Amino acid sequence: MSIWNGLKKIGRKVGPGIITGASDDDPSGILTYLQSGFLFGFKTLWLALINLPFMISVQEMSARLGYATDKGLARLIKENFRPWVLYPIAAASVIVITVNIGADLLAVGTVLQELSGLATAIWLPITAALILFFTVVLSYPKFAAVLKWLSLSLFFYVAVVFVVHIDWLAALKATVLPSISFNKDFIMLFAAFFGTTVSPYLFFWQASEETEDRDETTRERKLKRFLVTKNELKHLRRDTVIGMLFSEVTTWFIVVAAAGLFFMVGPQIITGFSQASAVLKPLLGPYAFLAFALGIIGTGLLAIPVLSGSIGYILAEIFNFKEGMNKTWRKAKSFYLVIIAATAVGLAMNLLGFDPVRLLIVTAVLYTIITPPIVWLIIKLANKKEVLGERRNTPFANFWAYCTLFFSVFVAAAYLIVTFL
Repeated sequence: MSIWNGLKKIGRKVGPGIITGASDDDPSGILTYLQSGFLFGFKTLWLALINLPFMISVQEMSARLGYATDKGLARLIKENFRPWVLYPIAAASVIVITVNIGADLLAVGTVLQELSGLATAIWLPITAALILFFTVVLSYPKFAAVLKWLSLSLFFYVAVVFVVHIDWLAALKATVLPSISFNKDFIMLFAAFFGTTVSPYLFFWQASEETEDRDETTRERKLKRFLVTKNELKHLRRDTVIGMLFSEVTTWFIVVAAAGLFFMVGPQIITGFSQASAVLKPLLGPYAFLAFALGIIGTGLLAIPVLSGSIGYILAEIFNFKEGMNKTWRKAKSFYLVIIAATAVGLAMNLLGFDPVRLLIVTAVLYTIITPPIVWLIIKLANKKEVLGERRNTPFANFWAYCTLFFSVFVAAAYLIVTFL
């Protein structure tokens, strides 16, 4: 078997989990991880380790809810809770995700400007149009295949580490031995790190994508009725674990690379993608910076459809219009119009002079605030017999689910205290 055929075989087995995990390391998240390494060296590496079980827990519940019920998360919340619970969470999620789209578009445009010399304003509409073509015009199987291959762009960050001198023993020690600084900058970055890692848009995305995956399986096997077996759920859990592990290993390498530069030139405050490029380019050299830039482009092209698709799923499930990446434009026109509108608003934020990167501070606050109630709702749904029956949470799953909830509440409280007191 050739290497190419082997890779294609692996690609066919990869499910929504790997796409979800890879899209978590989007450009705006990368900026947070870079900033943590630039300011605190190895001190935040333990966050990549501690966040891993939290990510796995909440994403596995979201995936199981979607796969076992054939319904997205917003629809399940709508059917099982009162409107005053659903609408504020949905509104906050849509606002935050839209700002995130604008920031990620800006990141891709900025690195393309660094590579080509053409202005960011030229690259922004080109990037948005390319993403919308892949999202709206291509069929779901082709779209999913593109996303799976784009996830490989994360390996560029691993490559960057090996051009910077790293004290590996110190890095490993910092990973397993938590180090906390009780000052405002560290607590705010601590909260942003958690908020951009355990992100609500991924909960909505993976639940809905599991329904898409289930529908595709039903169609391919020509089944009249889809039975969710223990083996199917085992595969779902494995896919989710692999995707989240992929995400956090990449996060770890990004922080390590930034920390290596921290020890070379001292603390750096990075407030935007242009500044990040200006700092990294002379330090990394042309080839390493090219690897970094390709990683930003690849993750941006990967994450933006996930972000806009999450908005599409949320609104489609609330207002009962047809949804799905596996449907054509004619069959899900309203769903695709939402995706186009979300991408267009993100583009307009940049072209009209708004700075989405600065607004990411606001999104970090909102992500941090809305994550605990969404996690609580997911836990309630995953334990509800009327929703999941015998597939509801086990005691082990509940242990990690409540650990995730309590940690998210702690992070939100710490963030609010240092911000407003």
